[in-house]
Amino acid sequence: MVFSSMTFLFAYLPVTLVLYYLCPLWLRNPMLLVANLIFYGWGEPKYIVIMFASILIDYVHGALIDKYRANDKLARRFVASSVVFNLALLFFFKYWDFFARQFGLPVLGIPLPLGISFYTFQTMSYSIDVYRGEAERQNSLLKFGVFVTLFPQLIAGPIVRYKEIAHELTEGVRPRISDISAGAQLFTVGLCKKVLLANNIGKLWETLQASEGLTAGGAWLGAVAFAFQIYFDFSGYSDMACGLGRMLGFHFPKNFNYPYIACSVTDFWRRWHMTLGSWFREYVYIPLGGNRVPALRQYCNIFIVWALTGFWHGADWNFLAWGLYFGVVLVLEKKVLGRWLRQMPRAVQHLYTLVLIVVSMAIFATPGEFWVYLSKMFGAAPLWSETTGYYLCSYLPTLVILALAATPLPRKLFGRLPDSMRSVCTSVLLVLGLAASTAFLVSDSYNPFLYFRF
Repeated sequence: MVFSSMTFLFAYLPVTLVLYYLCPLWLRNPMLLVANLIFYGWGEPKYIVIMFASILIDYVHGALIDKYRANDKLARRFVASSVVFNLALLFFFKYWDFFARQFGLPVLGIPLPLGISFYTFQTMSYSIDVYRGEAERQNSLLKFGVFVTLFPQLIAGPIVRYKEIAHELTEGVRPRISDISAGAQLFTVGLCKKVLLANNIGKLWETLQASEGLTAGGAWLGAVAFAFQIYFDFSGYSDMACGLGRMLGFHFPKNFNYPYIACSVTDFWRRWHMTLGSWFREYVYIPLGGNRVPALRQYCNIFIVWALTGFWHGADWNFLAWGLYFGVVLVLEKKVLGRWLRQMPRAVQHLYTLVLIVVSMAIFATPGEFWVYLSKMFGAAPLWSETTGYYLCSYLPTLVILALAATPLPRKLFGRLPDSMRSVCTSVLLVLGLAASTAFLVSDSYNPFLYFRF
């Protein structure tokens, strides 16, 4: 079940919210756990047992780490055991077939369980945080189960660490009217970003990617289209997840902060998928030594983190290449390009960043022979054609809207309206946005969620 489906919008969500608000406080966590499992099991009920195993094992590890905290050596072993279990689970389902093909081992062909890349990271961070003393052990298996299965962020994030919502889980949540209202607004905005923007530009990317006579201009146009699609798709999903969390009384961390206005790749990664970047920084980069080691070792740490970041996204060479690509760029910015960039006009900094990001999106979006698509972008194909011009002219208004929507400008202009007018406009725009999104969902079957496969 996806958020942008008629089943979710007009059946699962309203029923879940009504039951949740009607339940007394002591019954809300049990009710929410059942709702979470229905949501996850809607498409893949056979994988619920894997989630149960992850919940139980990490809950037990947290208890053991807390119990033997005075014996640091033993507590460390329990942390290592938790990490090994979660990584083994992720490896088996996500990476076994990839390595099997490389080494001539049996290929199992097991489908990837939805959300496993996200919830294994969340449960793993719980054990680590309990060991570090940054989170208290959760005594209730039920509440820990709610944390792991929480349906708004279960499938595609944001990556919510236990310590970020521990108080709300332990004390119980009583959503205020302001939370429900703000959450509904955020959810609707995310739905519009996903359905009205991402889905429409995604059709251009699908068309150009499949084109046999793709020109260099068409390849660049396709990469730009995919860059917009994945941003509005994933940030829209994150907005919907955070909005749903608010409606339930939970406050999830922000996942995007206008990444396409960045003036360096370093700045871009402070703004894009921020919860993933924070996770790798806290649980991989800093433990490796971070910035507190000699320069050569620091650069090695950056490459390790970005190789893992790339491979986290998928078991294919293009994802590893994508991660290492960013590792190279970030090391160069740290050592050489950063100084040069700071001396350039802001427009040049911005153009430099966007070009590198569009190239990275071409790598990310083309599993298999990604270098073939890159070669077309850089001259191994005719420069232009009438078909390329047709697609550019047809989608130019959409591209302009997307470019503006990817900046804070609309929000700033809207914020300048008088309070009374802004309140009315907010209500009207939300109703229109919900109606338009519903109309698109009813009339159009193209409705992918890109991060489901990661």
